[in-house]
Amino acid sequence: MKNKGKESKKMFLAFLLNLFFSVFELVGSFVTGSVAIASDALHDFGDAVTIGIACFLEKKSNRQPDEVYTYGYRRYSVVAGLFGSLVLLVGSAVVMVHAVERLLVPQQIHSHAMILFAVIGVVINFCAAYVTHGGDSVNQKAVNLHMMEDVLGWIAVLVGAVVIKLTGFMLIDPLLSIGVAVFVIVNAARNLRNALHILLEKAPDEISVMQIRNLLLNTPSVTEVHHIHLWTMDGQQHFVTMHLVTEEEPFLIKKRVKELLYQKGIFHVTLELETSNEHCHESTCTIAPEITCHHHHHH
Repeated sequence: MKNKGKESKKMFLAFLLNLFFSVFELVGSFVTGSVAIASDALHDFGDAVTIGIACFLEKKSNRQPDEVYTYGYRRYSVVAGLFGSLVLLVGSAVVMVHAVERLLVPQQIHSHAMILFAVIGVVINFCAAYVTHGGDSVNQKAVNLHMMEDVLGWIAVLVGAVVIKLTGFMLIDPLLSIGVAVFVIVNAARNLRNALHILLEKAPDEISVMQIRNLLLNTPSVTEVHHIHLWTMDGQQHFVTMHLVTEEEPFLIKKRVKELLYQKGIFHVTLELETSNEHCHESTCTIAPEITCHHHHHH
């Protein structure tokens, strides 16, 4: 992770932009009577809240581990993502309700004002997307993705406005609004799920316990591996602890195993070494019955 300062400045800029823009959109939705613009406003406000919390917590989450948070503070950014996703989910539900009301009782929409707002929206968001593109970190990619979504949202509004102007088909507006809301809900739900998985200590997607087990059992002088516990701090930093049965010199085997796992993206490895004639008492916490220690009294 290089130049954190620059990164957080970019995030703060994205926060201000989204906040300012959601206010602009809210005004636009009142002037034009368009719920599609209102749902975009909500989306942007949700993004602003998410990025705002992320900015605030990102600083905290970059703090090094200490005696209080012995694993470090990375989970704070996960919690920020969790909270942001919830904001978007609730907001999108509200938007859906309004859009459905509009479908039942259509209302007059000022298409000229709507076209004007949409053009401004496309231009500004395209500039924002252009500025934020090319980032390599997960955070930057996420911010850029949001910007691209906003561009598409505004293009949709523009198309809707043109349709209303040409055909007078007012229902296109709430329909577009529902489309945007569904899109936001799907993405927010995915983010929420990922954050929950991390907080509930689920193993990371990139590597499984079985992979680690097979990798190590194929390593010379490792007779058995058990009690593998694998989790991720924030989706990027992974931890594993395990018991290894080996007759090898401890420092040699540790070095070998840590290098192997480092290549797989696991940076924190804690090993408990046992010899084959040692009896492992903790048969209770094995993952599968066939991985218990009792079967491995190699001589």
